[in-house]
Amino acid sequence: MRVEEASQLISISSEDFAEILRKHGMFRAARVGGMRAMLARHDLSRFDLRNCDLSYADMTGVSLNGVDARGALLNYANLFGADLRFCNLQGAQLMRADLRGACLRGATLIGTDMVGADLREGLLAGTEKNGNIVPLHKDWPIHESGGADFSGANLTDAKLSGAVAVGTKFSDATMRGCKIIRARLDGADFSGANLEGADLSQCDLSTVNMRGAVLINVALNIASLQQANIINAMTNLPLGPTAKDLPVSLEQLIKRHRRWVDTDGAEGQQLDISGHDMRGTKLFAYARLSLVVAEDAIFYGLNLMESQLQAAFLRNSDMRHIMGYHVDFRGADMCRVRLTNADLREARFDSFVSSEGRMMRTELSKANFRYADLSGARFRQAKLDGTDFSYANLLNADLTDVDTSTAIFTGARLSVSQRALLDVD
Repeated sequence: MRVEEASQLISISSEDFAEILRKHGMFRAARVGGMRAMLARHDLSRFDLRNCDLSYADMTGVSLNGVDARGALLNYANLFGADLRFCNLQGAQLMRADLRGACLRGATLIGTDMVGADLREGLLAGTEKNGNIVPLHKDWPIHESGGADFSGANLTDAKLSGAVAVGTKFSDATMRGCKIIRARLDGADFSGANLEGADLSQCDLSTVNMRGAVLINVALNIASLQQANIINAMTNLPLGPTAKDLPVSLEQLIKRHRRWVDTDGAEGQQLDISGHDMRGTKLFAYARLSLVVAEDAIFYGLNLMESQLQAAFLRNSDMRHIMGYHVDFRGADMCRVRLTNADLREARFDSFVSSEGRMMRTELSKANFRYADLSGARFRQAKLDGTDFSYANLLNADLTDVDTSTAIFTGARLSVSQRALLDVD
């Protein structure tokens, strides 16, 4: 095939595309007559791919330029050399997808699940009559993700070595174990991103923003963070006193605190871990910690499953990435607490009635729940002044009897009835 022919995209009618999707659905369901979608070098730029299932499809060199593919399933799809410029893939799934050599310039990948995706450099080429191999795409670089928005995306174990990510947004993304060796990262934004165990070897980080990022066990062979913005970044070093700096063991202090709560303060001692970095602690799951004081504390990544934190004082604490399934925060003061990417399914933030009969509303003013899973959580009567729920999963959450006029719900997952209740688009 001549390069002129190879570089020509294949047009397809709406009817033919619908039939391909139908047969691919049968293929995915292992039904007789099903056929894997073979869309290599096809021009799909005029189609609506919202919520389409094209997992395992062959889409080598496909054009999805400007396509709306929100919520699409593209797991294990072959998108080698694909044109994804300005494609909206918000909330899509691209687990283990082959994106080598794809152009993602201007694409929106907010909240996208890209676990194990391959975004390394690659070249889609054709052969001329004389045998010379030439690139099929001449209007964009070999691999370009500059200007793409990966905010809040899950890029765990993804491969970005050699990628061109100039000016790319990775803020609040989960990038554990990412391979980003020799990547072009000029002006990239990793603020708040979780880069635990990532490999940034041979990268120029002088203009990279890593403010508030998690940089635990990051490999930096022939790379340096000296000129990068790493204000408030989390490294292997503690961000304050740790559990080892407490006067007695944390286990003993928790026992004293329980006694203090059970006797209404007559015996025991209230637990105060304000300013402490509690990373690595394994004593908070299922714990009874009502009325604990933990202002400015670090709970990053801890297991708080089914713990009781009623009326706790947690202002300004870092609770990013916590496992907080069914945790009880009723009546707690959580003003400005950071809970991005936290698992808070069925958590309780509704009001709490003390033993004296006093009703206490949960204080969530300026709290940050971006990208958190809050499905089934309860917020009845909580204070939500300026609370940020951007891109959070709020399906089945109870938001009745709350003032959400100043809360932020950009990109949040909400049911039709919830949107009507909150009067949001």
